[in-house]
Amino acid sequence: MTTITTRTVEYPADGLTMVGHLALPSGVGRRPAVLIGPEGPGLNDFQRRRADALAELGYVALAFDINGGRWFTDPEEMLARTTPLLADPDRMRGIGHAALDVLRAERRTDPDRIAAIGYGTGGAIVLELGRAGVDLRAIGTVNALLTGRPGEAARIRCPVWAGVGSEDPIMPPAQRDAFATEMQAAGVDWRLTVYGGALHAFHHPPVDQTTVPGIGYHPQHAHRAWRDIIDLLTECLPSELPSE
Repeated sequence: MTTITTRTVEYPADGLTMVGHLALPSGVGRRPAVLIGPEGPGLNDFQRRRADALAELGYVALAFDINGGRWFTDPEEMLARTTPLLADPDRMRGIGHAALDVLRAERRTDPDRIAAIGYGTGGAIVLELGRAGVDLRAIGTVNALLTGRPGEAARIRCPVWAGVGSEDPIMPPAQRDAFATEMQAAGVDWRLTVYGGALHAFHHPPVDQTTVPGIGYHPQHAHRAWRDIIDLLTECLPSELPSE
């Protein structure tokens, strides 16, 4: 297995001190890099492990924070944080840009080869980076079919892949259609994968015993969605590790 190194990075954004997780591949040269945005509850070990897995594939990976180091277990508390955030594209972009600055500042990062992936709220944030015209090689999201302000999707300069569960009540068919219409009208190179029978947050293993309607883990589709993200990166931001 490839040797990686990891460290915690703190940085300001949205009036908070964010606590991200940076994973670096072996070697000393510059590498392609990936931003990873977490779900609404915040950054946890699940997304930290995603960053580690990408570093093992040769990417510099930053799992960024959205809640100032907090993981919300109470759905109402989470919604109090994320609902106004998701309604404010400029705030989302501020969080995304702050994380992007940290990733670009890492000496191992090739600043001309960066992609962004995200889940739920984190996915909405990386989409807003695209709508802001940030130069990314690819954008991949799961459970994040939020549309943007009129006309701004035309600034997206890279392929976009989005995944969603067919039974997701938070991202219902009407939301899928609106997202597809926005991407198509903007001339974006886009794809939408619908995972049959999956609910919202189908990609994330259960973390407690709390049952929230419309949310459920689907192990098969979780694996498939991760493979789809890896395929996107392989296509748009290949990372061949140098020989040892």
